[in-house]
Amino acid sequence: MNTKQNVKVIINDSVKKYPIGTRLLDIAKEYQKDYEYDIILAFINGKLRELFKTIEKDCTVQFVTTAENAGHKTYSRGMVLVLLKAFYAEFGSENIKKVSVEYSLGNSLYFDYEGSVELTKEKLDAVKSKMIQLVDKDLLFNKRSIGTDDAIELFARYKMYDKEKLFKYRRVSKANIYNLDGFEDYYYGYMPPSTGMLKYFDLSLYEDGFVLIMPRMKKPTSVEPFIPKNKLYITLRESNLWARMMEVENVGALNDLISQGKLNDLILVQEALMEKKISDIAEAIKQARDRKLIMIAGPSSSGKTTFSHRLTIQLKAHGLKPYPIAVDNYFVNREKTPKDEYGNFNFESLQAIDLEQFNKDMTDLLEGKEVDLPTYNFVTGMRAYKNDPLCIGKDGILVIEGIHGLNDALSYTLPRESKYKIYISALTQLNIDEHNRIPTTDGRLLRRMVRDARTRGTSAQATIAMWPSVRRGEEENIFPFQEDADIMFNSALIYELAVLKLYAEPILFGVDRDSEEYVEAKRLLKFLDYFIGAPSDAVPKNSILKEFVGGSCFKV
Repeated sequence: MNTKQNVKVIINDSVKKYPIGTRLLDIAKEYQKDYEYDIILAFINGKLRELFKTIEKDCTVQFVTTAENAGHKTYSRGMVLVLLKAFYAEFGSENIKKVSVEYSLGNSLYFDYEGSVELTKEKLDAVKSKMIQLVDKDLLFNKRSIGTDDAIELFARYKMYDKEKLFKYRRVSKANIYNLDGFEDYYYGYMPPSTGMLKYFDLSLYEDGFVLIMPRMKKPTSVEPFIPKNKLYITLRESNLWARMMEVENVGALNDLISQGKLNDLILVQEALMEKKISDIAEAIKQARDRKLIMIAGPSSSGKTTFSHRLTIQLKAHGLKPYPIAVDNYFVNREKTPKDEYGNFNFESLQAIDLEQFNKDMTDLLEGKEVDLPTYNFVTGMRAYKNDPLCIGKDGILVIEGIHGLNDALSYTLPRESKYKIYISALTQLNIDEHNRIPTTDGRLLRRMVRDARTRGTSAQATIAMWPSVRRGEEENIFPFQEDADIMFNSALIYELAVLKLYAEPILFGVDRDSEEYVEAKRLLKFLDYFIGAPSDAVPKNSILKEFVGGSCFKV
């Protein structure tokens, strides 16, 4: 006789009873036929859970597929562990000094490799074959919780010294370790239930390492060919070299430096490197004498405004006469602003700009005419004029900042040869450890959250809620044009997350626990817990970071 007590589970507005202790994975298999894509996680009463968790009481279950943000990230983490398991099996741990995930390149993750065995196409193909075997076996990702001190000893034994250092600064008493067929590792975030759903991937040699190519979130069952992004790669590589030069390649190393009272020196060196880079860009513009339009574009919270100010100063120092122009001042009046599919104003759309007036004004300025430039009132949603005409003269150049700057459709009447395009983004320079990267979107989201709370009174919950819409706009209007830039600039500061922590944590704790945004707030709080917080006192007033935390010497 079965005496096991049943509990009531609500799924997709239907109610069913299951025995206490039933795995979410078993329930997911029952409902998989109702979903187009693989179920990889689940919410239990609004809390995100892995599928090996069990049902212990009456609850509501909402499944998460690989076509959703949390599911897509989980798929990526699982793929990394499968790759590492196969890589070490093929090369042999005794021959590997390091294999590390460094950064994202479109739909791919770039890996560095150091070891005594040469990385060749044949070797990489063998790794891929082993990965396919692991997927075909549908092996479980086994999770166990151990004490933090035990985790430190474990990673020292595995020669994962970056993780050993990371856990020295963890305040939690436990660490979750994942085991895949005997290969153990630590990951920031949840894992898939098993390898069977990780069918879509490819590997390819690229530059000094290789890429793991994965599906895009919108197309989780297909793998598009890897398209090299050489300019982005060069920019990321340069930033990595900076990090190595400063001996701060991961969070553990940053925490070491902060705990030893050496943060001020790091800030000064990082800011000096950034200023030198801006100076180099100004010199390149000076050498390109026929470029009269400096077009600056980048995704949200990249620090475009501060960068434009600093570049303007450097251009003046190089003997040029720059005039800053903000494309946002050419927004159409609010009633003419296009709306997205959800009925919200779409300020990221190119059609939100008065293209005809913008092109006329820029053409007139280049021809030496006087132009009364507009300003946009974001409160009233109307453009206004101050009757203060501008004339730049024959030696003047225009520094134009706006999200569409790299898209020639913005400046369609202006000749391409007159433009110098600059792509700016906060491309994270350090990772949590060798196998856990920090997505650039996390740094930008924290920047925006802190700035909006300070300047607009916007809650962290509201910023998190609108972030997916911002990201969709970036994917459509910015990222497709980034490789068309003449130069890329990484505005991320290697120390900034330690500083942002002190501003972001209090407002993240204010997110309603019953809201949809709480899951993301909780994830960000866990992420920030890796860092030792640092005050902003030593951050220079012209730093890009000051645009977000306050105290900038510029009008930003």
